[in-house]
Amino acid sequence: MFNSIKRRGLMLVLSSPSGAGKSTLARLLLNDTGLKLSLSISVTTRPRRASEIEGVHYHFISVREFERLRDSDALIEWAEVHGNFYGTPREAAENALADGRDMLFDIDWQGALQLQEKMKGDIVSIFILPPSMAHLKQRLHRRAEDTEEVIDMRLRNARNEIERWRSYDYVVVNEDLDEAFHQVQSIVTAERLRRDRCPGLFDFVSGLLEEKL
Repeated sequence: MFNSIKRRGLMLVLSSPSGAGKSTLARLLLNDTGLKLSLSISVTTRPRRASEIEGVHYHFISVREFERLRDSDALIEWAEVHGNFYGTPREAAENALADGRDMLFDIDWQGALQLQEKMKGDIVSIFILPPSMAHLKQRLHRRAEDTEEVIDMRLRNARNEIERWRSYDYVVVNEDLDEAFHQVQSIVTAERLRRDRCPGLFDFVSGLLEEKL
């Protein structure tokens, strides 16, 4: 009975410096059939990597199309990261929340800040930290998807990104992937039970009180 109570969806925001494991954790969360999370597909002007699929990882668009979406208020958040633009389409996110579906947002601190300002009650934000800067550098090289120049830029930017950790609801240090994954799972489970996310509780409790024994 309790599982049928109407609930508003939540926006699970994961952020981290490049190489800290955010995308890997996001993939594990999406593959967890028990969590039933849906990925918010961002639009980006960044070139598609060989491992990425259009419409699955991102919608890859031109700068001109991005500017049209941004200027028409069709993006709920947007940011420029490492010289490229990223944004979240507004309509898809708002429809999901109203339907009680939980959306996963794999975005940087700039986008997370905008979401926190615009939809504070819907956001659950988690910042993923690396165990050390040395680990971060190793992971970027092991990924083998960026040039040395790009890796150096990501490492320089990482310190500024890490300084934003205080603006998040939760912080998870990704030293052991399995442990970090279970920690994020626990956060999602707890946040789904928050009273203010379950408008259907009013009718449920009223029914309880009216029951004849």
